[in-house]
Amino acid sequence: MTAYNILFVGNFNASFTSETHHVKTLHSMGHKVTRLQEGVATAEQILEEGLASDLVVFIHTHGWETPSREGLTLEKAFSKLKKKGIPVITYHLDLWFGLERQKDLEEDSFYKSLSHFFTVDKLMADWFNAETKVKGYYIPAAVFQDEAMRLTGNNFQHQIIFVGSSVYHKEWPYRKQLIDWLKSTYRTFKHIGPGSRYGTVRGMALNRLYSQTKIVIGDSLCINFDYPYYWSDRIYETIGRGGFIIHPYIEGIETQFEDGKEAVFYKYGDFDDLRNKIQHYLINNAEREAIRKAGYERVIREHTYKHRWEEILTEVFKDE
Repeated sequence: MTAYNILFVGNFNASFTSETHHVKTLHSMGHKVTRLQEGVATAEQILEEGLASDLVVFIHTHGWETPSREGLTLEKAFSKLKKKGIPVITYHLDLWFGLERQKDLEEDSFYKSLSHFFTVDKLMADWFNAETKVKGYYIPAAVFQDEAMRLTGNNFQHQIIFVGSSVYHKEWPYRKQLIDWLKSTYRTFKHIGPGSRYGTVRGMALNRLYSQTKIVIGDSLCINFDYPYYWSDRIYETIGRGGFIIHPYIEGIETQFEDGKEAVFYKYGDFDDLRNKIQHYLINNAEREAIRKAGYERVIREHTYKHRWEEILTEVFKDE
């Protein structure tokens, strides 16, 4: 693949942001990447650096604004870049439809000023293609390949865990219901994350946690339990870092993992179904561990950020 000069604007204030992982991935693929911190870099800086690049990637954080020294708007900067043949793209892992931030799509001109919008939400990609001049492109989430390590061993210190915040979008009360049900049903259940006694776990400590846990329960925001082709990147994170996951079935997820062979799915909101599957995989150790191994191997083959950026760059520059 051609090596590109890429300007990447995003949040680099922490080592674990997706933007940081994306830049490291692009570097590992041989591309030269210049980073600018969103909310600090001015529109003039973005334009100047962008004009010296082959591609501008901008991961826009909800509510953040781009400053300007001379009154240059981000939309005008993007327009100047596109006129010079420099694509301006984004790759978002978030859901907008059905949430309060959906209004951003109409109120924040950033979204309609892009060349391409790469999104993990298929309905959003369809909306961009139907309602705007921006090219919408559906591409699922993934795991950062440097963290995709499966630590082996059978020292299961944890039986059942949920990793993630209990304080979630107000439009998604199911998260708290799920955690409360797990707490009341299983004495050995542990909630790991903000709002829990264990706090947040990151880095290799998270890989160790997954390797030492029999069952990880997953969750994704799924409006009305029937919103198709959107699921959290947590499923790739869990499986790709060595976890065995039981996750709600969402239409389309079977394109990513095979049920009963690489992951296990249960019917959304059906706690009897979830209970039955938890009980089965708590005691059927060989079956569970075979699924854990196969899921990890699928991630390594198909679902890392390197795979996603290969697809993104191929799509953006396909006419060259």
